[in-house]
Amino acid sequence: MALAWRVWQCAADRVPVAKSVAKRIKHRGKPVSRDRTPPQHRPPARGVIGRLPETAVVQVTGTDTDGDALARPVAWERSDGPPPLILMHPEPHGSPALAPGERVLARLKPMGPGRYQARTLRRLSETPGRILGVFKRGRTESRIVPTDRRSKAEWIVPGGQDGGAEADEIVLAEPIAHHLHLGLKPARVLERLGKMGDARSISLIAIHTHDIPQTFPEPALAEAQRARGVGLGSRTDLRDVKLVTIDGADARDFDDAVFAEPDPDHAGGFRLVVAIADVAHYVRPNSALDHAAGIRGNSVYFPDRVVPMLPEALSNGWCSLRPNEDRGCLFVEMRIDRTGRKISHRFGRGLMRSAARLTYEEVQAAHDAHDDLGLPLLHLYAAFRALLAARLERGALDLDLAERKVVLDDQGHVTSVAPRPRLDSHRLIEEFMVLANVAAAEELDRLHQPCMYRIHAPPSDEKLDSLRGFLATLGISLPPGNQVHPRDFDRVLRRFAGTPEAPLINEVMLRSQSQAAYSPDNIGHFGLALPRYAHFTSPIRRYADLLVHRALIKGLRLGRDGIPDDQAAAFPEIGDRITETERRAQQAERDAIDRYLAAFMAEKVGSRFAARISGVTRFGLFVTVTETGASGIVPFATLPDDYWHYDEREQTLTGRRTQKVYRLAQEVEVLLSEANPVTGGMVFHVLEDVASARGHTARNQPGKRSRRR
Repeated sequence: MALAWRVWQCAADRVPVAKSVAKRIKHRGKPVSRDRTPPQHRPPARGVIGRLPETAVVQVTGTDTDGDALARPVAWERSDGPPPLILMHPEPHGSPALAPGERVLARLKPMGPGRYQARTLRRLSETPGRILGVFKRGRTESRIVPTDRRSKAEWIVPGGQDGGAEADEIVLAEPIAHHLHLGLKPARVLERLGKMGDARSISLIAIHTHDIPQTFPEPALAEAQRARGVGLGSRTDLRDVKLVTIDGADARDFDDAVFAEPDPDHAGGFRLVVAIADVAHYVRPNSALDHAAGIRGNSVYFPDRVVPMLPEALSNGWCSLRPNEDRGCLFVEMRIDRTGRKISHRFGRGLMRSAARLTYEEVQAAHDAHDDLGLPLLHLYAAFRALLAARLERGALDLDLAERKVVLDDQGHVTSVAPRPRLDSHRLIEEFMVLANVAAAEELDRLHQPCMYRIHAPPSDEKLDSLRGFLATLGISLPPGNQVHPRDFDRVLRRFAGTPEAPLINEVMLRSQSQAAYSPDNIGHFGLALPRYAHFTSPIRRYADLLVHRALIKGLRLGRDGIPDDQAAAFPEIGDRITETERRAQQAERDAIDRYLAAFMAEKVGSRFAARISGVTRFGLFVTVTETGASGIVPFATLPDDYWHYDEREQTLTGRRTQKVYRLAQEVEVLLSEANPVTGGMVFHVLEDVASARGHTARNQPGKRSRRR
């Protein structure tokens, strides 16, 4: 998982100091920091670049302990660090309270570095904000405990507003006017989603939190049900080509197949074929299916389910390249030389028959045993080695980020969390797909057709400065200014490959990168070191790929279902939308994994774990458990009693009195003190400081003095 985004989100979302700051802003009218760094040593707040404007659109993220809404600016990139803290002034008496997810135009008043107070000028949401939480029934009144870790206050459910909810059910609710519950936040239950702890509850929370559409409109379902197989017609017949699909063991939609053989015209070179499901044949422009797919933007994957971009009749049926079944496809035939350089490519529309459905593990095991299974596996690997050499030659960034697989039993309970191995078979498919994507972008440029590029900007100056500071602690330097190339980053990664520091260096490197996006305006792909790049290989699960297919169909005159002029003209808006849906899906998937990990770790509260410091902030530390990849916060209040200096450049916290240093990537032993499956939050203590933390509790009893006060 992309830990980098989680680390910076944690700084704003999980840190207990946030609610204390909010209360002090509210009650005293001026910011008061709990940071124990002497004022003359305090750095500016991380990620706050200048000031927010006097008015801005903000989105409510949660509530503080007093029930007042907390918000963040809408125009804020997660990669820029923690967003500023915005405390919303209570709404006028009789007006519905602001709820998580609601957007408002607000007037902002600075209250200190990275902190604002705001008043609502106009609500922008078409519907009132929604509250997702766990229903708790009490003797005199019921309440809702929000699932969002940023919501610190509970919601009161007045009599007759519970919708029949039972205790510990996950519910969807909306705020209602304050009326008799003066000073409290009342809400009414709108929908009951099932019991917390049930097999589907964790992914349901993520789905509803991020407003991911689950059901298809009836017209879209009807279109999918009417789908049938395609005939040969004017298509190229590829049924005798031994194309194979290689996917994960749990995959159900197979949208790409590959083939390789030596090229007789170029000694040491290869002829490659990448065939992709012909989704454009079934999902016609401006149809009900097209509208539904465009809203979703992409499929979303959870440990217990998939929320598909297309109905199952297509995603797992006619658009899935099942073995020994005829399927329509778009294909690209490419020829490469012995160095992996692409010599030529040719696109077409074909009819194929997959020779086998293979898993990554099966392919790797067969290759290691020198068994080609009667398929072109040896040629696939030989071509892969040539493509890998070309990748190294151009200096592409090759991040090796640990991905964890959450294994569930039949009841939906986590049985294990294990790292997903990255095999050569995985990298083989990656290289074939990258080459096909490059060919698609080049072909659309040649045809002067609109292209939905996959763009990736170079790192910003601020991120490069931060990265240079971290690497300097390891004795590594980067070229100055804008002379940095992806190969400079890759050189660092290869230097530390296989060392204990490698995982954190990969994560820090990822944190320094810009986020990729979709756009009709090409700026190249920095990470892959490519001048042009587009997504072509996964139209079942990505809307961008479907747009590229349609543009190719129109430009090459492969059918009447090419991209229409009105859709091509809307590419800028479509690009923004599908970039946002992709990020929404990524966040939902990460949130679900967080909650599954918290559920798995909840039975281990009080246990010790080997971990590494994965984040250093002014608010505390973040640690990642080596065994499971579970991560959480080490609150500032649990660190030894000292004046702590935060060095943003070197990513360290240093005690002025004890001279104790906590730094990024440092190995530590931690004790798990809290794990909350509802929010996905976990709290750890650095083990050697557990005694100090206990002493802190004693020192803070009445009559005792503590420097923390």
